[in-house]
Amino acid sequence: MVTLDKAANIEYLRTDPDLPPVGVVDRTPITPAKKAVFAGIGVLGAGAWTYLAIARGESVNAVWIVIAAVCTYIIAYRFYARFIEWKVTKPRDDVATPAEIYDNGKDFMPMDRRVLYGHHFAAIAGAGPLVGPVLAAQMGYLPGTIWIVVGVVFAGAVQDYLVLWASTRRRGRSLGQMARDELGAVGGAAAIVAILAIMTILLAVLALVVVNALGESPWGVFSIAMTIPIALFMGVYLRYLRPGKVGEVSAIGIVLLLAAIVGGGWVSETDWGADWFTLSKTTIAWCLIAYGFFASVLPVWLLLAPRDYLSTFMKVGTIVLLAAGILITMPVLKAPAVSEFATSGTGPAFAGSLFPFLFITIACGALSGFHALVSSGTTPKLLAKESNARMIGYGGMLMESFVAVMAIITASIIDQHLYFGMNASAGLTGGTPEKAAAYTNSLGLGGDPATPALFADAASDVGENSIISRTGGAPTLAVGISEVFHKFLGGESMKAFWYHFAIMFEALFILTTIDAGTRVARFLVSDALGNFGGGFKKFRDPSWRVGAWGCSLLVVAGWGGVLLMGVNDPFGGINALYPLFGIANQLLAAIALTVVLTILVKRGQWKWAWIPGIPLVWDLIVTMTASWQKIFSADPKLGYWKQHSLCQAARDAGKGCLTAKTPEQVDIAIRNTFIQGTLSIVFAVLVLIVTVVGVLVCVRAIRTGEVSSTESEEQPSKIFSPSGFVATKAEKDVQKEWDALIAEGKVAAPGSAHVS
Repeated sequence: MVTLDKAANIEYLRTDPDLPPVGVVDRTPITPAKKAVFAGIGVLGAGAWTYLAIARGESVNAVWIVIAAVCTYIIAYRFYARFIEWKVTKPRDDVATPAEIYDNGKDFMPMDRRVLYGHHFAAIAGAGPLVGPVLAAQMGYLPGTIWIVVGVVFAGAVQDYLVLWASTRRRGRSLGQMARDELGAVGGAAAIVAILAIMTILLAVLALVVVNALGESPWGVFSIAMTIPIALFMGVYLRYLRPGKVGEVSAIGIVLLLAAIVGGGWVSETDWGADWFTLSKTTIAWCLIAYGFFASVLPVWLLLAPRDYLSTFMKVGTIVLLAAGILITMPVLKAPAVSEFATSGTGPAFAGSLFPFLFITIACGALSGFHALVSSGTTPKLLAKESNARMIGYGGMLMESFVAVMAIITASIIDQHLYFGMNASAGLTGGTPEKAAAYTNSLGLGGDPATPALFADAASDVGENSIISRTGGAPTLAVGISEVFHKFLGGESMKAFWYHFAIMFEALFILTTIDAGTRVARFLVSDALGNFGGGFKKFRDPSWRVGAWGCSLLVVAGWGGVLLMGVNDPFGGINALYPLFGIANQLLAAIALTVVLTILVKRGQWKWAWIPGIPLVWDLIVTMTASWQKIFSADPKLGYWKQHSLCQAARDAGKGCLTAKTPEQVDIAIRNTFIQGTLSIVFAVLVLIVTVVGVLVCVRAIRTGEVSSTESEEQPSKIFSPSGFVATKAEKDVQKEWDALIAEGKVAAPGSAHVS
């Protein structure tokens, strides 16, 4: 039932005559004043892009990158995302979402859109937007910046939004199960196997970044450890003590987090603190494995959602503050627009030329297959209204892209000798200031030559013993953040605080990706096992306790094993695994885009198939080219199998291989390169199968003209939620009606069905 306020062009959606509206649709045309504002934003953004395209030398200011990115995001969200909403997703708030239908207080529950935005953003914005842009900065600031901004608008945000929409319409089914439903047995099986295998690599690399950031850092370990009880407190507070008081619990959580950071500095300076919290990388890896398991099986409201929501405040706040700091301090970009490593492919951070490796090194922030797992994992099971999907899916990805932009800026404003000294493996830098200075001077970088004091002083300034070969992106970003913040917040004496603050908030976010990712992988395993039928039917219920614990054990055993392999990798761990991570991530995006494309064509929306189709074609070109090079390249810095054969020959001759010096390290290198080379082949073949099957299904649907859909049966909604982050006046009026009924006890608040 729809009522219409013709004067205001507002529709009120009702499903029960005794209840207030369950949705508000505002069709008010855009005013001339707003048109002028958007036109001005467009002109400003175009001017910034033009300057970045033509400006060269050492006087280019980072401010222009910030302006170009922000203007592009605003225009894209207001017009392109709205276009997709009008033509493709067509949200209906009078239809109940899976969160409302299956509300059980464990995995399904309607969540406040602001809290869910925080959870979704924190779950997708882990290591990727930090590591990829930092590593890609070795090719210069311009190629990476263009890919991050343009890629997110037409590829990454589109994928996230459409997958979230598709999963919500299918009772929150996982990406693997949707592939099985849309592509049939062969394509579905290939997709499920590929997704699970790729997910294992993704989670392992995300965890490895945390290990590299926290290894031998008692300050960081203490601060991160304290976030767990803080999040548990927030979960209990919001569900039982003060339900609905989102702002209140947010303020308390932020104060406690800041106290944890300050306390970490004090604890690290005590004898007992240094003893307890100075952990080896292997120990931290085992702690992460245990955390991933328990966080994935606890009720979603207890740890996952509050931690992610709080993390979002910290990360968005820090990134916005960083952007403000750049606008105030106006740092000059010390990296070139395009470096020689873009064409030579001999960069020390990672091997390979600009095409295709820039586009797989920068995955999260532009296009990330991992996001499709979150968009079809936890988020659709918590989405209160279909209209929230644009803000959470498309908008959440735009914010992650901005994080990536900040990462590439911070990597580009620090001394380039320091940058390469931090991001090259220990086998290249030697691990000492003297050897690191000699190595970076051999790269032919611009500016003054490096001295040992450069590396020693940089470490001392941020309160660390050494920052040489601190690969993984997080330490480099932290140095860049401290460089910007100390200039307008506290001076030189605050560098160490800001560095460890940055390490804390980076590791905090990566941990939320690990726990959310493990939970998503648990759903994938559960769905896959449920397809066998018989006694396995119980696995179709993702909240079945036995299945949840069993599937979580399988998942953490998989990524935990790869994590430990990376920790002990003589090639630098992240340097060896990240190219595989990037390829796997983008191959996963190809699966997600194939599924979405197939859904649109089968629904008869083939007219709009170009929306996921264009990014799919580009993604396949990039990933298949990269896979071919990683498999068949004769360059030992690039090809896994070439590395493998060289190390086998070196072992037979009793010699070292590349950066592996001891016989034990050579054996590890042989094992790791075999695994990496094999996985490269397996991933590429499985994705090609999925893509070919998807194309055949689309061709058949177009030829027959049959329209079909696997969407679940519609049920009327009985709850209300504003569609955007900030409620409109009409939505506020409707919310007051619902609040009155909730206060009188006539209806329950969304998400409180199982609160006792």
